[in-house]
Amino acid sequence: MNTEGPGRSAADQPLSVFIRVHPWFEVCMRGLAIALVAVSLGFAGSAAADPPSGPVSEPPPAKVGTCAFASVKQVGARLEGDPTSGSAISYINGLAQVSYEDIPAMDAAHPGDVVRLCLVSVPKHCPPGDDRGKVYRATNQSTGRSWTAPDSEHSCGGA
Repeated sequence: MNTEGPGRSAADQPLSVFIRVHPWFEVCMRGLAIALVAVSLGFAGSAAADPPSGPVSEPPPAKVGTCAFASVKQVGARLEGDPTSGSAISYINGLAQVSYEDIPAMDAAHPGDVVRLCLVSVPKHCPPGDDRGKVYRATNQSTGRSWTAPDSEHSCGGA
């Protein structure tokens, strides 16, 4: 059977001839297969990032750019009894965030909410043993709302 010749277009040729005639076809198919595997692994990896349910107490992240989940223990004002003093939140893993400003997203959290905490920055040149001033980005997994605040009112070496 003559698959090539006058009067026959590439569309009229069987697939096996197309693959033999166009070596880039195999390269494209390999690339597509690799892309599909990467996408499927990406979806599998995102499932691992789903927030845990129930009370969560993962250790606070220690490296900038890393995250952990923790349940909210308490939400309130920075100064007890003064609702205009700013926002404060504590988690069952021992971490806390505080701000002189009111942070509506933080104030809207409730005890038991699971929050994803990501370490954003760590102060430099701190005195030994003074690790205050780490800044965390928090995202409430129930509401999707986020806020950024330090773990103390003053950074290391401060008041």
